[in-house]
Amino acid sequence: MQIVCYKDKLLKAINSVVRGVASKTTMPILEGILIQTNDNEIKLTTYDLEIGIEYVMDCEVREQGSTVVNAIMFSEIIRKLPDTEIYISVNDKNLLEIECEGSLYKLATMNPDEFPELPKIEVENSIEVEQNTLKNVIRKTIFAVSVEENRPIFTGCLFEIKDNKLNVVAVDGFRLALRSIFLNQQTNDFSAVIPGKTLNEVIKILSDSFEPVRIGVAKNQALFEMDNCKIVTRILDGEFLNYKNVIPENWETRIKVNKNNLQDSFERISLISSSTVEKEKKYPVKVNVDIGKIIISCTNQTGDAKEELFVSTEGKNLEVGFNPKYFLDSLKAIDDEEVYVEFGTSISPCLIKSTENKDYVYMILPIRLKED
Repeated sequence: MQIVCYKDKLLKAINSVVRGVASKTTMPILEGILIQTNDNEIKLTTYDLEIGIEYVMDCEVREQGSTVVNAIMFSEIIRKLPDTEIYISVNDKNLLEIECEGSLYKLATMNPDEFPELPKIEVENSIEVEQNTLKNVIRKTIFAVSVEENRPIFTGCLFEIKDNKLNVVAVDGFRLALRSIFLNQQTNDFSAVIPGKTLNEVIKILSDSFEPVRIGVAKNQALFEMDNCKIVTRILDGEFLNYKNVIPENWETRIKVNKNNLQDSFERISLISSSTVEKEKKYPVKVNVDIGKIIISCTNQTGDAKEELFVSTEGKNLEVGFNPKYFLDSLKAIDDEEVYVEFGTSISPCLIKSTENKDYVYMILPIRLKED
């Protein structure tokens, strides 16, 4: 194998596939990048048996061939080389030679025949979405994915296509994030739960462009295809939460508030909430809704804090407690200037919604307050 390519193009390819390299494995081959030539292009592949990534790029191929090289070592060397042409070849001792100006590196290689094949997916249903749109939707739901492995289905996001609309839902037992977008093309209804780990890598590869990304689903695998890159991932098994049944339809108390003002108040209050010396203890933030205002407060051994905001209120007065992190995560994911915050009772879920559209809903469960 012998190829010549420019550093910037090669580094973009490496940065895309390196996210599929296994970090903890007893199979050294999974710590490598498979490099294969095909006419005047090369294909880089990584696969950790859960997520596989392929990237195809044009380059000058002087001799066809394939090899596997340690991904971390290869990527670090390429990253630190000058911004110019790089010559890569496999010598007669099966060492990968990397030449660039006055630099020469030789790396051990592995047998490409031992690299596991990516699953071949026969797509049954698919949709196309602009890359920047999908990136935005994932980023604004992924934070609510569960990190607890005892309920594996909640470690992923539900992708539900229904009535030509894509609903992406994440839930961890304490909160729920829902984002919806309308699709430009007619498509079948289908759904799949994509692992959060995969989606965290997908948003790093997606660009901020209007170029399309195709999401295809088969029986137990999903496929993301964009530009020169293809990502294959398993689909999580199990029954996802029937989220429509748990989102309250009615409220007893509602406020209309400037999103940034509410976020700033919660960020300041959380300084007290999270500063306790007893790290294992959780001190909720108390929210009191009164006519025309809300009072956000917290008290623990470190001290106490209180924030007062003048807001538009409807319904009953209310006192309720929350984990401030959950509130902040939701507020940070919202671009609107004003939002509705809807409450039921002091023990029922709270909803954060847009004042103008139905693109999103964030639901947060309260924390029971101790009696004074």
